[in-house]
Amino acid sequence: MKNLNWFNKIIFFLNIVLTVLTFVAYILPFLAPKLFPILSVLTLFLPLMLILNLLFFGYWLIQLKRQMLLSGLVLLLGITFITKFYKFSENQLPKEEDDFSVMTYNVRLFNLYDWIPQTDVSQNIASFIKEQNPDILCLQEYSHKNDIDFRLYKYKYIFVEGKNTKLGQAIFSKYPIVNEGVIPFPNSTNNAVFADIKRGKDTLRVYSVHLQSIKITPDVHEIDENIQGVSQNQSKRMFKRISTAFKTQQQQAEILKKHKLECSYPLLVCGDLNNSAYSFVYRSVKGDLQDGFEESGSGFGKTYNFKYYPARIDYVFADKKFTVKQFTTFSEFVNSDHYPIVSRLAFKKE
Repeated sequence: MKNLNWFNKIIFFLNIVLTVLTFVAYILPFLAPKLFPILSVLTLFLPLMLILNLLFFGYWLIQLKRQMLLSGLVLLLGITFITKFYKFSENQLPKEEDDFSVMTYNVRLFNLYDWIPQTDVSQNIASFIKEQNPDILCLQEYSHKNDIDFRLYKYKYIFVEGKNTKLGQAIFSKYPIVNEGVIPFPNSTNNAVFADIKRGKDTLRVYSVHLQSIKITPDVHEIDENIQGVSQNQSKRMFKRISTAFKTQQQQAEILKKHKLECSYPLLVCGDLNNSAYSFVYRSVKGDLQDGFEESGSGFGKTYNFKYYPARIDYVFADKKFTVKQFTTFSEFVNSDHYPIVSRLAFKKE
Protein backbone atom coordinates (compact mmCIF):
# COMPACT_ATOMS: atom_id res chain seq x y z
CA MET A 1 0.00 0.00 0.00
CA LYS A 2 2.92 2.39 0.75
CA ASN A 3 4.15 2.24 -2.84
CA LEU A 4 0.74 3.10 -4.27
CA ASN A 5 -0.39 6.61 -5.17
CA TRP A 6 -3.65 7.92 -3.71
CA PHE A 7 -5.73 6.81 -6.71
CA ASN A 8 -4.37 3.26 -6.64
CA LYS A 9 -4.95 3.09 -2.90
CA ILE A 10 -8.65 3.78 -3.51
CA ILE A 11 -8.72 1.18 -6.30
CA PHE A 12 -7.02 -1.39 -4.08
CA PHE A 13 -9.48 -0.71 -1.25
CA LEU A 14 -12.36 -1.37 -3.66
CA ASN A 15 -10.51 -4.49 -4.82
CA ILE A 16 -10.36 -5.76 -1.22
CA VAL A 17 -14.08 -5.10 -0.67
CA LEU A 18 -14.88 -7.01 -3.86
CA THR A 19 -12.63 -9.87 -2.77
CA VAL A 20 -14.45 -10.22 0.56
CA LEU A 21 -17.86 -10.17 -1.14
CA THR A 22 -16.69 -12.73 -3.72
CA PHE A 23 -15.44 -15.13 -1.06
CA VAL A 24 -18.75 -14.79 0.78
CA ALA A 25 -20.56 -15.58 -2.49
CA TYR A 26 -18.32 -18.65 -2.91
CA ILE A 27 -19.44 -19.98 0.48
CA LEU A 28 -23.17 -19.20 0.16
CA PRO A 29 -24.05 -22.18 -2.13
CA PHE A 30 -23.19 -24.41 0.82
CA LEU A 31 -25.36 -22.48 3.30
CA ALA A 32 -29.15 -22.74 3.44
CA PRO A 33 -30.89 -19.45 2.49
CA LYS A 34 -33.01 -19.63 5.64
CA LEU A 35 -29.80 -19.07 7.64
CA PHE A 36 -28.63 -15.99 5.73
CA PRO A 37 -31.54 -14.92 3.49
CA ILE A 38 -30.25 -11.43 2.67
CA LEU A 39 -26.70 -12.58 1.97
CA SER A 40 -28.03 -15.27 -0.37
CA VAL A 41 -28.92 -12.52 -2.84
CA LEU A 42 -25.17 -12.14 -3.50
CA THR A 43 -25.19 -15.39 -5.49
CA LEU A 44 -27.19 -13.62 -8.21
CA PHE A 45 -24.30 -11.22 -8.72
CA LEU A 46 -21.42 -13.70 -8.64
CA PRO A 47 -20.90 -13.60 -12.46
CA LEU A 48 -20.55 -9.81 -12.24
CA MET A 49 -18.11 -10.19 -9.36
CA LEU A 50 -15.98 -12.60 -11.38
CA ILE A 51 -15.88 -10.14 -14.29
CA LEU A 52 -14.90 -7.28 -11.96
CA ASN A 53 -12.15 -9.41 -10.40
CA LEU A 54 -10.82 -10.10 -13.89
CA LEU A 55 -10.79 -6.35 -14.60
CA PHE A 56 -8.93 -5.65 -11.36
CA PHE A 57 -6.44 -8.39 -12.22
CA GLY A 58 -5.84 -6.80 -15.63
CA TYR A 59 -5.52 -3.34 -14.09
CA TRP A 60 -2.75 -4.41 -11.72
CA LEU A 61 -1.09 -6.66 -14.31
CA ILE A 62 -0.64 -3.77 -16.74
CA GLN A 63 1.16 -1.87 -13.98
CA LEU A 64 3.10 -4.98 -12.89
CA LYS A 65 1.83 -4.47 -9.34
CA ARG A 66 1.80 -7.39 -6.91
CA GLN A 67 -1.77 -6.42 -5.96
CA MET A 68 -2.79 -8.48 -9.00
CA LEU A 69 -2.24 -11.58 -6.86
CA LEU A 70 -5.36 -10.79 -4.84
CA SER A 71 -7.82 -11.01 -7.73
CA GLY A 72 -5.69 -13.71 -9.34
CA LEU A 73 -6.14 -15.90 -6.25
CA VAL A 74 -9.89 -15.19 -6.20
CA LEU A 75 -10.25 -16.24 -9.84
CA LEU A 76 -8.11 -19.35 -9.32
CA LEU A 77 -10.18 -20.48 -6.32
CA GLY A 78 -13.39 -19.81 -8.24
CA ILE A 79 -12.47 -21.72 -11.40
CA THR A 80 -15.39 -24.13 -10.94
CA PHE A 81 -17.77 -21.17 -10.69
CA ILE A 82 -16.37 -19.72 -13.93
CA THR A 83 -17.22 -22.91 -15.86
CA LYS A 84 -20.81 -22.61 -14.64
CA PHE A 85 -20.92 -19.11 -16.08
CA TYR A 86 -19.14 -19.60 -19.41
CA LYS A 87 -18.05 -22.66 -21.42
CA PHE A 88 -15.18 -22.00 -23.82
CA SER A 89 -15.63 -25.14 -25.89
CA GLU A 90 -18.58 -27.31 -26.85
CA ASN A 91 -18.17 -30.99 -26.03
CA GLN A 92 -20.58 -32.27 -28.66
CA LEU A 93 -20.63 -35.98 -29.49
CA PRO A 94 -21.79 -37.54 -32.79
CA LYS A 95 -25.45 -38.45 -33.14
CA GLU A 96 -26.34 -42.14 -32.94
CA GLU A 97 -29.50 -44.16 -33.39
CA ASP A 98 -30.11 -44.68 -29.66
CA ASP A 99 -29.94 -40.96 -28.83
CA PHE A 100 -33.00 -39.09 -27.64
CA SER A 101 -33.61 -35.39 -27.10
CA VAL A 102 -35.37 -33.40 -24.40
CA MET A 103 -36.52 -29.79 -24.52
CA THR A 104 -37.49 -27.65 -21.54
CA TYR A 105 -39.11 -24.27 -21.97
CA ASN A 106 -40.98 -21.81 -19.75
CA VAL A 107 -43.54 -20.56 -22.27
CA ARG A 108 -45.03 -17.81 -20.06
CA LEU A 109 -48.62 -18.83 -20.77
CA PHE A 110 -47.93 -18.59 -24.52
CA ASN A 111 -48.06 -14.79 -24.17
CA LEU A 112 -51.65 -14.94 -22.94
CA TYR A 113 -51.56 -11.37 -21.61
CA ASP A 114 -49.65 -9.87 -24.55
CA TRP A 115 -46.40 -9.19 -22.70
CA ILE A 116 -44.77 -9.45 -26.12
CA PRO A 117 -46.40 -7.22 -28.78
CA GLN A 118 -46.28 -10.01 -31.38
CA THR A 119 -49.60 -11.67 -32.15
CA ASP A 120 -48.15 -14.94 -33.43
CA VAL A 121 -46.23 -16.16 -30.35
CA SER A 122 -48.11 -19.46 -30.08
CA GLN A 123 -47.54 -20.17 -33.77
CA ASN A 124 -43.85 -19.33 -33.43
CA ILE A 125 -43.50 -21.70 -30.50
CA ALA A 126 -45.38 -24.41 -32.39
CA SER A 127 -43.10 -24.03 -35.41
CA PHE A 128 -40.01 -24.10 -33.22
CA ILE A 129 -41.10 -27.30 -31.44
CA LYS A 130 -41.88 -28.93 -34.76
CA GLU A 131 -38.50 -27.89 -36.16
CA GLN A 132 -36.52 -29.14 -33.15
CA ASN A 133 -38.71 -32.24 -32.85
CA PRO A 134 -37.64 -33.24 -29.32
CA ASP A 135 -38.56 -36.73 -28.14
CA ILE A 136 -39.54 -35.40 -24.70
CA LEU A 137 -40.93 -31.91 -24.14
CA CYS A 138 -41.28 -30.19 -20.74
CA LEU A 139 -43.22 -26.92 -20.58
CA GLN A 140 -43.51 -24.64 -17.56
CA GLU A 141 -46.22 -21.96 -17.19
CA TYR A 142 -48.32 -24.04 -19.55
CA SER A 143 -51.82 -22.90 -20.44
CA HIS A 144 -54.61 -24.63 -22.33
CA LYS A 145 -55.36 -21.26 -23.96
CA ASN A 146 -53.12 -21.74 -26.96
CA ASP A 147 -53.52 -22.92 -30.52
CA ILE A 148 -50.56 -25.31 -30.62
CA ASP A 149 -51.13 -28.74 -32.10
CA PHE A 150 -49.36 -31.30 -29.91
CA ARG A 151 -50.50 -34.33 -31.91
CA LEU A 152 -46.86 -34.98 -32.67
CA TYR A 153 -46.76 -36.47 -29.16
CA LYS A 154 -48.83 -39.57 -28.54
CA TYR A 155 -48.31 -39.44 -24.78
CA LYS A 156 -48.68 -36.54 -22.38
CA TYR A 157 -49.20 -35.52 -18.79
CA ILE A 158 -50.67 -32.07 -18.14
CA PHE A 159 -51.39 -30.52 -14.77
CA VAL A 160 -53.02 -27.09 -14.56
CA GLU A 161 -54.77 -25.29 -11.73
CA GLY A 162 -55.97 -21.82 -10.76
CA LYS A 163 -59.21 -19.89 -10.34
CA ASN A 164 -59.06 -17.24 -13.04
CA THR A 165 -55.95 -18.08 -15.05
CA LYS A 166 -55.30 -21.81 -15.15
CA LEU A 167 -51.62 -22.55 -15.53
CA GLY A 168 -49.30 -25.40 -14.76
CA GLN A 169 -46.89 -27.76 -16.42
CA ALA A 170 -46.90 -30.33 -19.19
CA ILE A 171 -44.71 -33.25 -20.21
CA PHE A 172 -45.14 -34.53 -23.77
CA SER A 173 -43.46 -37.72 -24.95
CA LYS A 174 -43.09 -39.83 -28.07
CA TYR A 175 -42.56 -42.80 -25.77
CA PRO A 176 -45.19 -44.37 -23.49
CA ILE A 177 -45.81 -42.73 -20.11
CA VAL A 178 -46.40 -45.53 -17.60
CA ASN A 179 -46.79 -43.36 -14.49
CA GLU A 180 -47.19 -39.69 -13.71
CA GLY A 181 -47.96 -37.28 -10.92
CA VAL A 182 -47.67 -33.84 -9.43
CA ILE A 183 -45.59 -32.67 -6.47
CA PRO A 184 -47.43 -29.70 -4.94
CA PHE A 185 -45.51 -27.02 -3.08
CA PRO A 186 -47.27 -25.61 0.02
CA ASN A 187 -48.66 -22.08 -0.14
CA SER A 188 -47.55 -21.64 -3.73
CA THR A 189 -48.89 -21.89 -7.27
CA ASN A 190 -45.57 -23.44 -8.27
CA ASN A 191 -45.00 -27.18 -8.38
CA ALA A 192 -43.15 -30.05 -9.99
CA VAL A 193 -44.61 -32.78 -12.18
CA PHE A 194 -43.09 -36.08 -13.22
CA ALA A 195 -43.59 -38.84 -15.76
CA ASP A 196 -42.07 -42.31 -15.90
CA ILE A 197 -41.31 -42.94 -19.55
CA LYS A 198 -40.76 -46.34 -21.13
CA ARG A 199 -38.17 -46.27 -23.89
CA GLY A 200 -37.55 -49.73 -25.24
CA LYS A 201 -36.25 -51.88 -22.40
CA ASP A 202 -35.41 -48.83 -20.31
CA THR A 203 -37.56 -46.67 -18.06
CA LEU A 204 -36.56 -43.17 -17.03
CA ARG A 205 -38.21 -40.58 -14.85
CA VAL A 206 -38.54 -37.02 -16.10
CA TYR A 207 -39.27 -34.17 -13.69
CA SER A 208 -40.46 -30.79 -14.90
CA VAL A 209 -39.83 -28.25 -12.15
CA HIS A 210 -40.93 -24.66 -11.63
CA LEU A 211 -39.67 -23.13 -8.38
CA GLN A 212 -40.82 -19.92 -6.72
CA SER A 213 -40.26 -16.80 -8.81
CA ILE A 214 -38.15 -13.92 -7.47
CA LYS A 215 -40.49 -11.64 -9.47
CA ILE A 216 -37.93 -9.75 -11.50
CA THR A 217 -39.00 -9.52 -15.13
CA PRO A 218 -37.24 -8.08 -18.19
CA ASP A 219 -39.74 -5.26 -18.55
CA VAL A 220 -39.74 -3.84 -15.00
CA HIS A 221 -38.09 -0.53 -14.16
CA GLU A 222 -37.27 -1.17 -10.51
CA ILE A 223 -33.75 -2.41 -11.20
CA ASP A 224 -32.94 0.61 -13.35
CA GLU A 225 -34.15 2.84 -10.54
CA ASN A 226 -32.16 0.93 -7.92
CA ILE A 227 -28.99 1.11 -9.99
CA GLN A 228 -29.47 4.86 -10.40
CA GLY A 229 -30.12 5.24 -6.68
CA VAL A 230 -33.62 6.65 -7.15
CA SER A 231 -35.34 4.72 -4.41
CA GLN A 232 -33.48 3.23 -1.45
CA ASN A 233 -36.68 1.90 0.12
CA GLN A 234 -37.63 0.22 -3.13
CA SER A 235 -34.20 -1.39 -3.26
CA LYS A 236 -34.63 -2.74 0.27
CA ARG A 237 -38.05 -4.15 -0.60
CA MET A 238 -36.62 -5.85 -3.67
CA PHE A 239 -33.79 -7.50 -1.71
CA LYS A 240 -36.21 -8.61 0.99
CA ARG A 241 -38.57 -10.09 -1.61
CA ILE A 242 -35.74 -11.99 -3.30
CA SER A 243 -34.40 -13.36 0.00
CA THR A 244 -37.93 -14.50 0.98
CA ALA A 245 -38.29 -16.24 -2.39
CA PHE A 246 -34.94 -18.00 -1.85
CA LYS A 247 -36.17 -19.41 1.48
CA THR A 248 -39.33 -20.65 -0.24
CA GLN A 249 -37.25 -22.19 -3.03
CA GLN A 250 -35.17 -24.02 -0.43
CA GLN A 251 -38.30 -25.62 1.03
CA GLN A 252 -39.50 -26.59 -2.45
CA ALA A 253 -36.11 -28.02 -3.39
CA GLU A 254 -36.13 -30.16 -0.23
CA ILE A 255 -39.56 -31.56 -1.16
CA LEU A 256 -38.30 -32.43 -4.64
CA LYS A 257 -35.10 -33.95 -3.25
CA LYS A 258 -37.09 -36.26 -0.97
CA HIS A 259 -39.30 -37.33 -3.88
CA LYS A 260 -36.25 -38.08 -6.06
CA LEU A 261 -34.78 -40.35 -3.41
CA GLU A 262 -37.82 -42.62 -3.65
CA CYS A 263 -37.30 -43.22 -7.38
CA SER A 264 -35.27 -46.19 -8.64
CA TYR A 265 -35.20 -45.09 -12.31
CA PRO A 266 -32.51 -42.95 -13.97
CA LEU A 267 -33.56 -39.31 -13.64
CA LEU A 268 -33.84 -36.24 -15.79
CA VAL A 269 -34.71 -33.02 -13.96
CA CYS A 270 -35.73 -30.19 -16.28
CA GLY A 271 -37.15 -26.78 -15.73
CA ASP A 272 -37.04 -23.30 -14.32
CA LEU A 273 -35.37 -23.02 -10.90
CA ASN A 274 -35.57 -19.21 -10.82
CA ASN A 275 -32.09 -19.23 -9.34
CA SER A 276 -28.49 -19.22 -10.49
CA ALA A 277 -25.99 -22.06 -10.75
CA TYR A 278 -24.18 -20.59 -7.72
CA SER A 279 -27.03 -21.05 -5.28
CA PHE A 280 -27.84 -23.48 -2.51
CA VAL A 281 -31.09 -24.29 -4.33
CA TYR A 282 -29.20 -25.27 -7.49
CA ARG A 283 -26.92 -27.60 -5.50
CA SER A 284 -29.91 -29.12 -3.71
CA VAL A 285 -31.89 -29.86 -6.90
CA LYS A 286 -28.87 -30.99 -8.92
CA GLY A 287 -27.47 -33.30 -6.25
CA ASP A 288 -25.13 -35.78 -7.96
CA LEU A 289 -26.75 -35.31 -11.37
CA GLN A 290 -24.93 -33.87 -14.37
CA ASP A 291 -25.56 -30.29 -15.46
CA GLY A 292 -26.22 -30.54 -19.20
CA PHE A 293 -24.70 -27.12 -19.91
CA GLU A 294 -21.48 -27.95 -18.10
CA GLU A 295 -21.24 -31.30 -19.84
CA SER A 296 -21.87 -30.23 -23.41
CA GLY A 297 -22.85 -26.56 -23.65
CA SER A 298 -20.94 -23.53 -24.89
CA GLY A 299 -20.83 -19.77 -24.37
CA PHE A 300 -22.85 -18.14 -21.59
CA GLY A 301 -25.81 -20.53 -21.70
CA LYS A 302 -28.21 -17.63 -21.15
CA THR A 303 -31.75 -18.88 -20.55
CA TYR A 304 -33.53 -15.74 -19.30
CA ASN A 305 -34.17 -12.54 -21.24
CA PHE A 306 -32.47 -10.22 -18.76
CA LYS A 307 -30.44 -7.34 -20.20
CA TYR A 308 -28.00 -6.80 -17.36
CA TYR A 309 -26.06 -10.04 -17.66
CA PRO A 310 -26.58 -13.54 -19.10
CA ALA A 311 -28.75 -15.22 -16.47
CA ARG A 312 -28.89 -19.03 -16.54
CA ILE A 313 -31.85 -20.21 -14.46
CA ASP A 314 -33.27 -23.05 -16.61
CA TYR A 315 -31.58 -26.44 -16.53
CA VAL A 316 -31.43 -30.02 -17.68
CA PHE A 317 -29.91 -32.28 -15.03
CA ALA A 318 -29.13 -35.82 -16.12
CA ASP A 319 -28.44 -39.00 -14.19
CA LYS A 320 -24.90 -40.35 -14.48
CA LYS A 321 -26.37 -43.33 -16.32
CA PHE A 322 -26.81 -40.94 -19.28
CA THR A 323 -24.22 -39.43 -21.59
CA VAL A 324 -24.98 -35.79 -22.36
CA LYS A 325 -24.02 -35.57 -26.03
CA GLN A 326 -25.25 -32.10 -26.93
CA PHE A 327 -26.71 -29.07 -25.18
CA THR A 328 -28.08 -26.00 -26.96
CA THR A 329 -29.58 -22.77 -25.66
CA PHE A 330 -31.70 -20.88 -28.19
CA SER A 331 -31.15 -17.35 -26.90
CA GLU A 332 -32.20 -15.81 -30.23
CA PHE A 333 -35.72 -17.24 -29.90
CA VAL A 334 -37.60 -14.46 -28.08
CA ASN A 335 -41.19 -15.63 -27.57
CA SER A 336 -41.19 -15.70 -23.77
CA ASP A 337 -39.12 -14.20 -20.97
CA HIS A 338 -37.20 -17.51 -21.04
CA TYR A 339 -35.33 -19.24 -23.84
CA PRO A 340 -35.81 -22.90 -24.77
CA ILE A 341 -32.98 -25.36 -24.18
CA VAL A 342 -32.54 -28.73 -25.88
CA SER A 343 -30.26 -31.56 -24.83
CA ARG A 344 -29.42 -34.76 -26.69
CA LEU A 345 -28.67 -37.76 -24.49
CA ALA A 346 -28.13 -41.50 -24.57
CA PHE A 347 -28.13 -44.29 -22.03
CA LYS A 348 -24.58 -45.34 -21.25
CA LYS A 349 -23.78 -48.77 -22.62
CA GLU A 350 -22.99 -51.32 -19.97
